[in-house]
Amino acid sequence: MLQLLKRPTGFLPLAISVAFLVPMVVGLAQGTLVREGDEGSAAHLFQLLMPLQLVVIAWFAASWLPKHPRSAAQVLCLQGAAFFAVLSIVYFRHL
Repeated sequence: MLQLLKRPTGFLPLAISVAFLVPMVVGLAQGTLVREGDEGSAAHLFQLLMPLQLVVIAWFAASWLPKHPRSAAQVLCLQGAAFFAVLSIVYFRHL
């Protein structure tokens, strides 16, 4: 599993999710994570990188599931959990 996480298609979706999760969690803790009328650059980055993340996850699945099914499934679970953690914050905070 660690060998697959060292591949760009393995760690890139996790890095994107963590890059969004950290400021969101900090914003939740500080009480500054609120819906704004004018979208800023962070919202635009989110709108661009989340679909890109899905493409990278699909590429990873197509490349590695046939070769190493168990390890690839574990990495896919991590990637999916990170992806849905970000989406759940956006959904439940109505951002």
